[in-house]
Amino acid sequence: MRGLFVTGTDTGVGKTHVVCLMARQLQRAGHAVGLYKPACSGAEMNPAGQPVWDDVERLHAALDGRFDRQQICPQRFEAPLAPPMAATREGRTVDLAQIDAGLTAWATQAPQVIVEGAGGWLCPMTPTSTFADWVARWQMPVLIVARRGLGTINHTLLTIEAIQRRHLAVVGVVLNQSQTGDDDPSVAENAHEITLRSGIPVLGQIPWGETRELLHDGHTVTVHWASLMNEISSPAGSIA
Repeated sequence: MRGLFVTGTDTGVGKTHVVCLMARQLQRAGHAVGLYKPACSGAEMNPAGQPVWDDVERLHAALDGRFDRQQICPQRFEAPLAPPMAATREGRTVDLAQIDAGLTAWATQAPQVIVEGAGGWLCPMTPTSTFADWVARWQMPVLIVARRGLGTINHTLLTIEAIQRRHLAVVGVVLNQSQTGDDDPSVAENAHEITLRSGIPVLGQIPWGETRELLHDGHTVTVHWASLMNEISSPAGSIA
């Protein structure tokens, strides 16, 4: 099993949207892929009064409902807080052993798995560790999803630097327009500046809307995700 971790420069930047796009492209190309979100928080109540997590529902749908939601995300909490804080409100703790076992379980289901973090790179995962600590243990390469507009150069470069300090590979950046409006003059410059200043490629951009494709200079681009993961990824089958 090979793993790719998808992080964001912040919460709400479009990680789930990008992960679903990747999964659908891989499956259309005939590749088996797993989707895994170790922990999530922030639920909405359905008409029956049961908690529903939008990210988990979207990941479940991207896999055509073939896998149980528990397998996709084993640790789910209701409060819209970082997982350890949300867990505390429920009198629970984040179970790291269960999270590790959940990732290992995907090895019998798919040769490659895309793992989506919560929030940004240094989002708390347990009371004493972050998602970054967990990814470093598993030695997974990282894809960054960043906002498309003003301020993204700083946020993206900081995230790249923090990942590389842990000696992990950054495979690329995807810029996602997470809000309406197309009058931001920085959009035309951000991708070039990020690559110039970091050496990390911006694989594509996603404008506002329901697009399922990546764009580069206004043209559709296809990222061969399977080849990218195989070339750069380290096995995620055991903790380093």
